[in-house]
Amino acid sequence: MTSPTPTEPALIRHLGLADYDSTFAAMRSFTDARTPDTRDELWIVEHPPVFTLGLGADRGHLLAGADSIPVVQTDRGGEVTFHGPGQVVIYMLMDLRRNKPGGKLYARQFVNKIEQAIINVLGAYNLVGERVDGAPGIYMAGGPKQGAKIAALGLKVRGNGCTYHGLSLNVAMDLAPFSWINPCGYAGLETVDMRTVGATAVLSDVQQQLADELISVLAHVAEPAVHE
Repeated sequence: MTSPTPTEPALIRHLGLADYDSTFAAMRSFTDARTPDTRDELWIVEHPPVFTLGLGADRGHLLAGADSIPVVQTDRGGEVTFHGPGQVVIYMLMDLRRNKPGGKLYARQFVNKIEQAIINVLGAYNLVGERVDGAPGIYMAGGPKQGAKIAALGLKVRGNGCTYHGLSLNVAMDLAPFSWINPCGYAGLETVDMRTVGATAVLSDVQQQLADELISVLAHVAEPAVHE
């Protein structure tokens, strides 16, 4: 069986404000129906308040107050997180098998590139984000909020290399619901948004910047090493 041929960059779709359940169903339906020739897509969406659980999430990470917001079980990786207005959510409906310069993209590379795109966008607002080993997402690298989480990541990668779910970046939102959970399974983990750490940003601007940056970083796969 041959690998899919290279295609044009992912199509960006703006879904606006959309409920989580219908968007989740649409992601699965899209992935069920796609073929090796289906164009990759990035779905930009904003959700009404909702807690989502990863496939193996522990409901014990839902704390007092969490019962005031809907909870949805998903099939992504990771633990519990919160989505709400003022947050950039981008779902990544990609086929990692596609040929690119240097070959197909592997799941670990995919995660690394998503995180790099977030770091790059934060940098455009003079914010320094960093990775933390063993804890996917992006965290503040310095200042009074050092170590606080500003972006989350949770993916589903099917056996055929097709992905859905994606990432969230907190821009200017009500952060209180994060205190009603152990974010991503970490008790006491502080969660911030760009506004909290001093960056004034328009949500629609950050949505587009992050989508464009994702396409840019995903277009470049490192060439395999040459051994002489």
